[in-house]
Amino acid sequence: MEGKEEDVKLGANKFSERQPIGTAAQMTEDKDYREPPPAPLFEPGELSSWSFYRAGIAEFIATFLFLYISVLTVMGVVRAPNKCASVGIQGIAWAFGGMIFALVYCTAGISGGHINPAVTFGLLLARKLSLTRAVFYMVMQCLGAICGAGVVKGFQKSQYQMLGGGANVVAPGYTKGDGLGAEIVGTFVLVYTVFSATDAKRNARDSHVPILAPLPIGFAVFLVHLATIPITGTGINPARSLGAAIIYNRDHAWDDHWIFWVGPFIGAALAAMYHQIVIRAIPFKSSARC
Repeated sequence: MEGKEEDVKLGANKFSERQPIGTAAQMTEDKDYREPPPAPLFEPGELSSWSFYRAGIAEFIATFLFLYISVLTVMGVVRAPNKCASVGIQGIAWAFGGMIFALVYCTAGISGGHINPAVTFGLLLARKLSLTRAVFYMVMQCLGAICGAGVVKGFQKSQYQMLGGGANVVAPGYTKGDGLGAEIVGTFVLVYTVFSATDAKRNARDSHVPILAPLPIGFAVFLVHLATIPITGTGINPARSLGAAIIYNRDHAWDDHWIFWVGPFIGAALAAMYHQIVIRAIPFKSSARC
């Protein structure tokens, strides 16, 4: 019996040596994993690459389709005599989340599937792409959003103006501070999900992660919309807010428009810092190597 107990103890000791737990497990890196190097701030060579422009076109088309479907859905709900006669807030949330799921799935291998200047900004802060590419993406996203909302208005001009054109505004009963806070937290949820779903370390460990990445991102958009549609109509995407505001072009749509840029950019920056510094501890790993 004593021999068996010693064998068990030796086996347990060997297992603990092979399988670190707790803090030791968090500090142990996979042997086959290497942290991707940070993207250069400026990369002039991209400007002569067709893949660079192809990615920008993909962002344009994706944001165009996103605005087309989402604005039409919002207008359909507003037009209905009551919420029960339409898809309601839940339907709007599903339209936004479902389109992001589909479009991220379609464009992830081409442009990364950002479809949102706030996402691009967060990834830029984390050095996941160059400033050159980030600016190009943001421009193409905004142009795509303007064109998407413009096509909806072209189909039904009078209805578009009468139904608000899907423009984001702070709802009556809420302050600008309420709207700003909702946009910050909502965008934090989205961008944090993007970082987690596309984490290179998780991709190295689990082969299914890249395939499933669009699903949590789309679901995050769905949940944020459920929470914040009653407050701001849910922006969390400056291109989406800009496209609808430009085509709708009424004074009240511009009064609070700054909220839908400042809020998402702050939320994206906080999510990038949280993921890089707290979750992945990138600065501490870099200093340890030095």
